[in-house]
Amino acid sequence: MGAAVAYELKAGFVPIRKKGKLPSKTVNLTYQKEYESDVIEIHEDAVEPGQNVLIVDDLLATGGTIKANAELVEKLGGKIIGLGFLIELRYLHGRESVGDKYEVFSIINYETSKE
Repeated sequence: MGAAVAYELKAGFVPIRKKGKLPSKTVNLTYQKEYESDVIEIHEDAVEPGQNVLIVDDLLATGGTIKANAELVEKLGGKIIGLGFLIELRYLHGRESVGDKYEVFSIINYETSKE
């Protein structure tokens, strides 16, 4: 989804993937998920210091993964200008987990689960 958004914005696209999925030299970050830890990576030359970055993902749930993505971009010196999502599961409080540091946009919002 991020590549399609970048194309429409006439902007660059930088993938952030799980460890071992990217072809060039990377910088990684280990972060804690709900029940386990995980490692994500970004190409070490993907973001220049001071460069504006919009992070786009399909889903905002608890906020752990997107916080790790933002931390990784900032580790390279990027400036996060916003976090955009197709779907937000508001009942999992991911927006609150991210805090006021970033502006958060979502298109579809689910206020409660279907339990």
